[in-house]
Amino acid sequence: MRRAGRHFLQIPGPSHVPDRILRAMDYPTMDHRGPAFGELGRRVLLGLRPVFNTSGPVVIFPASGTGAWEAALVNTLSPGDKAVMVETGHFAALWCKLAQRLGIGAEMLATDWRRGVPPALVEERLKADRTHAIKALCVVHNETSTGALSRIAEVRRALDAAGHPALLLVDTISGLASAEFLFDEWGVDVAVAGSQKGLMLPPGLSFNAVSDKALHAAKSAVLPKSYWAWDEMLATNAKGYFPYTPATNLLYALAEAIDMLHEEGLQNVFARHRRHAEATRRAVQAWGLETQCDEPLDHSPVLTGVRVPEGHDADALRSVILEHFDMSLGNGLSKIAGQVFRIGHLGDFNDLMLMATLSGVEMGLGIAGIPHQRGGVARALEYLRNEAAAKDRPEAA
Repeated sequence: MRRAGRHFLQIPGPSHVPDRILRAMDYPTMDHRGPAFGELGRRVLLGLRPVFNTSGPVVIFPASGTGAWEAALVNTLSPGDKAVMVETGHFAALWCKLAQRLGIGAEMLATDWRRGVPPALVEERLKADRTHAIKALCVVHNETSTGALSRIAEVRRALDAAGHPALLLVDTISGLASAEFLFDEWGVDVAVAGSQKGLMLPPGLSFNAVSDKALHAAKSAVLPKSYWAWDEMLATNAKGYFPYTPATNLLYALAEAIDMLHEEGLQNVFARHRRHAEATRRAVQAWGLETQCDEPLDHSPVLTGVRVPEGHDADALRSVILEHFDMSLGNGLSKIAGQVFRIGHLGDFNDLMLMATLSGVEMGLGIAGIPHQRGGVARALEYLRNEAAAKDRPEAA
């Protein structure tokens, strides 16, 4: 049976793809060796730099974020090299597993999956490595499985306080273009990102922003690589081209997305995400439920993970909401499967879309018999209304 209206895709990525980007993808495929493509290539390669806040190169791969994870590792490390990963959630654990499969000595620093990277834990571990055997520190900026945002500037300060030369590799797959990311200022060496989150594209593109230090490390790194090799990519990127067939129509979409981000203004984009996250957390609090992230400094602006009361099933709730309201929410992953549902509020998203999302959740809680208090939607609405009024209020003389 046909369902009226638009499906609400409120998972924390892939995010809703706006019509402008869908229309850009409709352009005819061009010759990827011709002069017009070189102009498009330069446009997106240079246009991504202010999104990452870097003056250095950004490499684009036709791949998911997992591909860019691998590229970050194989271009900077050699077999047997040690890397420290911080287990802030499911995706940090997956990156560690990938590193181990590549022959990297990946060591995991465990956390309770309810906060971002603890800077003190990083400093303590790196200070203990007096011989500097650790070659890379790998952390997740925005842990999509939990809704925790790591404070990368503090992680960099911890690394510096330890006096350690390790490369800083940061997964910002779900953070880029939704939460502020300052590649150069924070001293990041390799950033990993994907197209299907804050950039508002379908899945299919991934990115490495690369520092001079990382480029220097790449000269001596000998893990096997071909498809992921930076050197060939950067050589052809200089004129706007790629060493193999690129995802041409996704690059059209990327150019449009970059324009849209700058038209809104990146600081406005980040403020909008923070506002929607705060409204969502207020709704969760009013329902009498807990957020998965329990460290206020680490609350993500990208998504909110919500814990259901013990003895209840978050996946059953998600099924009820999908059946009754045609809305998809993110599921709990691995250690927190069935305990958590995730509300995505990222990308091309506004106040009315958020209110519809929270209404679907509140109605679903009631239908599914999840113990909660009413009034979460009203609490979020009050917050958004007050924020809008404050924005329109003339400044005091």
